Amino acid sequence: MIDAVHWYDAHAIELAKSYESIEAERVHAWMADLLPTGPGIALDVGAGTGRDAAWLSQRGFDVVAAEPSRAMREQATRLRPDSSVTWVLDGLPDLREVLRMGLSFDLILLSGVWMHVPLAERPRAFRKLVTLLKPGGLMAITLRRGPAEADRGMLPVSEEEIDRLARDHGAFIERRRLEADKLGRPGVEWVQLAVRMPDDGTGALPLFRHVILNDDKSSTYKLALLRALSRIADSVAGYAHPAKDGHVSVPLGLVALYWVRLFKPLLDADLPQSPTNRGLDKLGFVRDGFRRLGEVSHLDLRVGMIFAGDRANALHGALRDASRTIATMPATYLTYPNGGPVFPVRPDAASRRPTTITLDEAYLSTFGDLEVPLHLWKALQRFDVWIEPALVAEWVRLMHRYAESQGRVLAEQTIARAMRWSEPGRDVRIARDRAAQLLGGGALHCVWTGRMLSARSLDVDHCFPWAAWPCDHLWNLMPAHRHVNQREKRDRLPSDSALRGARERILDWWGRGYVSDGSGALAQRFMTEVRAGLPALPPGDVGLDDVFAGLALQRMRLDHDQQIPEWSTPAATGAAAGEVI
Repeated sequence: MIDAVHWYDAHAIELAKSYESIEAERVHAWMADLLPTGPGIALDVGAGTGRDAAWLSQRGFDVVAAEPSRAMREQATRLRPDSSVTWVLDGLPDLREVLRMGLSFDLILLSGVWMHVPLAERPRAFRKLVTLLKPGGLMAITLRRGPAEADRGMLPVSEEEIDRLARDHGAFIERRRLEADKLGRPGVEWVQLAVRMPDDGTGALPLFRHVILNDDKSSTYKLALLRALSRIADSVAGYAHPAKDGHVSVPLGLVALYWVRLFKPLLDADLPQSPTNRGLDKLGFVRDGFRRLGEVSHLDLRVGMIFAGDRANALHGALRDASRTIATMPATYLTYPNGGPVFPVRPDAASRRPTTITLDEAYLSTFGDLEVPLHLWKALQRFDVWIEPALVAEWVRLMHRYAESQGRVLAEQTIARAMRWSEPGRDVRIARDRAAQLLGGGALHCVWTGRMLSARSLDVDHCFPWAAWPCDHLWNLMPAHRHVNQREKRDRLPSDSALRGARERILDWWGRGYVSDGSGALAQRFMTEVRAGLPALPPGDVGLDDVFAGLALQRMRLDHDQQIPEWSTPAATGAAAGEVI
């Protein structure tokens, strides 16, 4: 960046003429409708001659203009001596003077600046910019592509880099534009990106961002607790129940289960979780139980699995120790400004080690409960797509920092493999076998079209598509016509009308396929997975009508929170309903 500043100092007069020949309104028309309405505060990074800062000031913003070139600042003073803009001699990647002001901004503008930030400094620079941005705020970045003066200090830029950095910090790109250079320079074009910091209006996202990006961390425990809750909110929300004072209660054993599942591949790969940790050493929850899970895959640590004998004994001990660590460490030290805990824990003395464990709500609740404020819970469900990448990015950054303090270098491929939340591969064998048995003993129909199925046309469809929401729970697996599943519905979410139109056929499939299973094992698994994966089920025994109501609510949540493309049942064509295809 220093070489670039020298270049701008040397060419300030000619650059001022060039910049001022184009009105800011023309340059930034692409984002004018995204600007915050009403009074706000803006930061112009690399403000140059102050053209854009003055424009923002005229639109009602209080503007801070940061410019590292003294000569460019002199041109700004000459051109606009009476400007109300506040100027600071500052720039990326440090922004030291801006940070010292203690301000948060509704808008941050980086027009033709990112290309001068050294590649190795960009994650740190972006982190500082995000820290300065208010919840709901906008960061407008323009990236120059094409030829430039050899000594201008321009470095490669890409839209993909900004997209990755935004996701790593819980933000998203709201708008993308590509425009030709307004000065008409041959081969020069501009990528225009509007990066938005989401805000649900409750203060949940600012709190998450504070914990992720700013809160002091002597270990990865706080991040692990948040990621475990994020995963639970996304996939096992049925185990969360309303509690007093605007909270939801989550079984502490479930949080511990996800905690162990997160840490196991990291520790197997010898990735440090604190400055002093190596392997399984010096982590409070790593005791006899955890150590004896060595041959158990982390993929098997999920709701519905059954453990017996020595494995049940080891898992029970691991969950007990993880529950105690969660209660005494991250849940104790994650606090509001007034000192109260964000996630109160009500531990319970778990029963003595059972000889057989079924990872269901009844067992996981024996360790106690962890309470999550309702607005944080809803944010985890709605904004997991932004929250989890930010958690993962910060976790990776901490591990690199811990490794550096130990004189180690971590392989990125090893980190990526251990940090990936893996689901077991698609497994529809049980549903397919049951469908084949029903075909052999009578009629079976496609739940979506009503067509009678044959062995040749039978396929098993994920009602909620695997690509958007990986879930192989039995209630999510439906018999469908091969053409409908593979050619029409594919990776789309059934519309409300499609789901309700299929209601009777879905209930018939659940009843004959699972609930009426002669051994009772499928019925038990079906109801265990229903309780885990579907929201708002009544306490006690539930019927298939209740399960369908939960299915409809989950469809609504995925539709609104993830914006999955919808599929509607097409009008009947070709074979009539009831004809075997």
